[in-house]
Amino acid sequence: MAIPLDPHRDESLTVERPSAEASAPLDPGRALVLSDFEPPAANAGERLIRLAYRLGISGPALTAPFRKPVRPRLLATVDSPLRGDAVAGTALRAGHFLVHGVKAPIGQFDFSPSAKLAPPVERLVHGFTWLRDLEACAPRAQCTPTAERVLIAWLDANAEQGPKAGKGGAAWKVGHAGQRMLGWLVHGPLLLAGGDKALRTRLLAAMTETARWLDRHHRKADGRPEALAAWCAITAAGLLLPDGKPRRLFGEAGLVRTLGELVGNDGGVLSRSPLGQMEAIALLIDLAACYRATRHDPPRTIEAMLQLLVPPLLTLVHGDGGLGSWQGAGAVSAERVEALVKASGVRARPLRDCRQWGYQRVVAGPAVLQFDAAPPPLAKHARHGCASTLAFELSHGPQRLIVNCGGAAFAGGQVPLRIEHGLRTTAAHSTLVLGEANSTAVLINGKLGAGVGEVEVDRRTLAGEGAPAATRLEASHDGYGPRFGLVHRRILILRDDGSELRGEDLLVPAGRKGKRGKVSYALRFHLGPGVEAAAGSGGRGATLALPDGGYWQFVAGDGALEIEESLWVDGDGRPLPIQQLVLQGLMSRGGGSFSWLLKKIR
Repeated sequence: MAIPLDPHRDESLTVERPSAEASAPLDPGRALVLSDFEPPAANAGERLIRLAYRLGISGPALTAPFRKPVRPRLLATVDSPLRGDAVAGTALRAGHFLVHGVKAPIGQFDFSPSAKLAPPVERLVHGFTWLRDLEACAPRAQCTPTAERVLIAWLDANAEQGPKAGKGGAAWKVGHAGQRMLGWLVHGPLLLAGGDKALRTRLLAAMTETARWLDRHHRKADGRPEALAAWCAITAAGLLLPDGKPRRLFGEAGLVRTLGELVGNDGGVLSRSPLGQMEAIALLIDLAACYRATRHDPPRTIEAMLQLLVPPLLTLVHGDGGLGSWQGAGAVSAERVEALVKASGVRARPLRDCRQWGYQRVVAGPAVLQFDAAPPPLAKHARHGCASTLAFELSHGPQRLIVNCGGAAFAGGQVPLRIEHGLRTTAAHSTLVLGEANSTAVLINGKLGAGVGEVEVDRRTLAGEGAPAATRLEASHDGYGPRFGLVHRRILILRDDGSELRGEDLLVPAGRKGKRGKVSYALRFHLGPGVEAAAGSGGRGATLALPDGGYWQFVAGDGALEIEESLWVDGDGRPLPIQQLVLQGLMSRGGGSFSWLLKKIR
């Protein structure tokens, strides 16, 4: 079942992954290029105030130097259009944190900054992201006692690690402090609605001190996503706390600069993670709500950035409305995606060709194909980096047919931490694995090492001559070149009616001559939840039965096809057992090719 290679290309691109030492700017058509933004326009006086604040002069000294300092208070009530998870909020009222399906009793929880917590739990508790969920589950008056209970426990556990003590531990990571500060400001009425005046005074003092701490420590952020949370919190504090104009001017300049370093030209965050994309959108939605609450117009950059961020996110939406499993993300549900997009106020269509972000999207009738056609993110941008180059996902209507395992970012909930590393490997994605090695080295702490540095991409439409038209994607990467002397090239052809996907995986010598010897290979296709595979006769095919009653057939050109166990992580962080088709064996280091067909038969 050979697939001919058409020599005529009407769309092509090479995406390179630059080395950490590279200093020369890359051509915009060949790499993930940083967007360039300027701070909001300011007059000479405002620029002087911004400079003085950056040098350490306090806000009251700049706005009213001869006035007695005012008492801390919130200047407005924020109404964010983004709502939380009512189920998680109900669990809080019942006395439990709910983290990706795992309950953690509040009464037995260690809130101290030295406590060893899984990353998702750490972010939920110390970032106070649970406030949004609590406020979504019931009227505010019914939720305030729970909010006060958790707040008191957290303040008591972290009192010794105050700003003057220098802080430390997970509670004082810049990203967590930024999320917490923004959460306190946006959900202030929930925390301050009770009758405990002492707690009110204590919280307002904590807000003031946390804002000052972020002013001084924002440079210690571990990556641009954390820096974005810090700058959003600094800007919001400038809007909602007294004498905040200098802080707001300072925050706006840092925010715009950070956005320019976080987002590529087509609107995709440089971590290439759908979860990172969603987090950036949510932060900007909350910040825009803070502007509206104080009757200020947000900088046009914020509105423009939301317009830029939403379309790439929609590129990774499947037929069921949920997200694909890329760069550590699970299959985030359609409800969460829809709520986020609605809250952003952006009406946009998905991008079919996110060349800088690195994902290709093909819609053919009821079928949606997603293809990773770029190098993985650089180590400095990666948060849950995965070696997924040239992997694909395919859905047909609401049914996911071919998937990636996903869910590394959810490890610590129902997904055990011990398998987080495995979920980031090439074998956890629907692509080819050579010599049981990753196409890009998978390191600890979500980082990636050497591997894929260049990806060539070609996309075009094939005209139908007596047959349905189709979209053809071709891409290749050099991740296996240094070790095995081979370049992996993948060709995908999806018919316009969505009933057939043809593929060919080729291994081409990286140099003029191929190396001697043989190397093992495994071509993996992880099947969607509920899809049952039955081996066909001859060992080269399989029949796939879908939950909706449909049937598909998979046929391999050569090699032995096996059906093995796998797992898939859904949008709630639950690992579900699935199956995978594996075409494996030994091949010459001189190169080879593997053709396969996935076709709907009923």
